[in-house]
Amino acid sequence: MPSFKHAIRNLALATAVAMSFTAPAWAGQASAIKDGWLVMKIHSELVDEDLLGGSDVDVDVDKGVVTLQGTVRSEAGRNRAIAVAKSSDGVKNVIDQLRVVPAAADTRPSSAEQVERAGEKAVDKTASAAKNTGRAVDDGWIKSKIYAQYLADWNTVLDDSDIDVDVENNVVTLNGTVKSAAAKAKAVSTAKATDGVKTVHDNLRVATH
Repeated sequence: MPSFKHAIRNLALATAVAMSFTAPAWAGQASAIKDGWLVMKIHSELVDEDLLGGSDVDVDVDKGVVTLQGTVRSEAGRNRAIAVAKSSDGVKNVIDQLRVVPAAADTRPSSAEQVERAGEKAVDKTASAAKNTGRAVDDGWIKSKIYAQYLADWNTVLDDSDIDVDVENNVVTLNGTVKSAAAKAKAVSTAKATDGVKTVHDNLRVATH
């Protein structure tokens, strides 16, 4: 008959073997995180990053793999964007395709562009007054801000949405899919109400099930 100590040892060994074949609790949770949610989450973390002032970062996610594209002003900004993406729950890997474009390297607007933008100064000043802390209200900030607001509605009307936000000269274009007409209306109204936005082009589609 095996001794009491021997029985305890066998029980401990059996428990250890069983645990080795049991997935950790967080594994299923991480795999359940949706790509669309991750895009919104990462952008929401980028909104108030001072190192990303003047940046325009695109975040794409495919099965938990994040690809960062677009421009940043400095290597410090690039490193910060990568760190923010890597720290988000559910991210498996981050592919860095960001380009560093210092402010001094920006192309100066032509005379025609200067005339066109003269009429926009009032809008820009109003936006700056509405947000007087953190990053300036520019295309990159507007994009991240819209995604951050979408994240707040993920558990209600915008859950399972896959929205692509593009911003150029304060003009927002929305592409992708939402689950209902109510979600579409909410996404458009949120974008329109964001500081600095001049107009919104709605190309969203309601997904059919």
